[in-house]
Parts: sequence; structure tokens; C-alpha cells
Amino acid sequence: MSETLPNRLSFNEAVVLVKQTGKAAFAAMPVFGDDEGDENANAEGARIFILLPDEDEGWTLRFIAGPFFSAAYAANDIIPSDEIPDRVRELLFMPTRCEEDWLTDQLQVLLGKLTQAAGIGEQMPDYEALAAKGAGPEAVFPIAFIGRDKPN
Repeated sequence: MSETLPNRLSFNEAVVLVKQTGKAAFAAMPVFGDDEGDENANAEGARIFILLPDEDEGWTLRFIAGPFFSAAYAANDIIPSDEIPDRVRELLFMPTRCEEDWLTDQLQVLLGKLTQAAGIGEQMPDYEALAAKGAGPEAVFPIAFIGRDKPN
């Protein structure tokens, strides 16, 4: 187990956990707007990486990113194991569980469910009780928001 933080696993440790137990593991990174250098800045969204069990491969990595309080995601993809960036492999993951229908929830609701299932959600607000705001069909999120290069 990783020695840095209790219950946190390195990427490789998390993969082993997912393969051996069939449970999930996740890591999340906040996304800040233009005021990122401001010490009082609030996160506007998040990037979430979820290691999920897979019958064929043993595990998959789901990448979900987008703004908070919106029903639209900027990304909801499975990243093939040979395309996982090194910076993702350097993250610390938290053991949790994840149900398929959670992957369509608003980002902050998904984070709340993942942290609750991990036993660390007591500090998360109850976002499910809040009214939902949807993005219109014209909503487009710049690829820079999620930190992935544009496809060639």
C-alpha cells in the first residue's frame, strides 16, 4: 500500500485492487477557471478518473470531466490502457464502489457518491437535493477544459 496517505493507493496498487476484488477506485482533480492563481478561487469543475472492473481486460479507466452543476460532461470516455498519461499514473486513488447509473449523474453528485462509498463523504454537501441545471444543445466545452489534446 502507498505510504503517503492512509487509504490512498498508487495507480498500480489501485489496478491490483480492482482486478482482485472487483471494486472500483477513483482519483479526482479540481478544475479552476481563469482565476486559478487566486487563493480564494473556487473549483468550477473536476476531472475524475475511475478504475472499474472489466470482465475482458480485468479493469478499465473511465475519464469523466466537466463543470459542476450541469448535466453536460465535457468528457465521458474510456481511456485505453496504452494511452493513459503518466500524470494520471502518478495520481493517488481511493478505493470505492461505482454503479453504472452513477456515470450519468451531475459531476458533483458523482463525486459525492464515490466519496460516500469510499467512506470519506461526510464533508460533501448533499448535491442530489439541489435543483438541476441543464446545458442547452448549443453548449460546447473547450477541449482545454479537460486537459486532453485535440484529436489529430
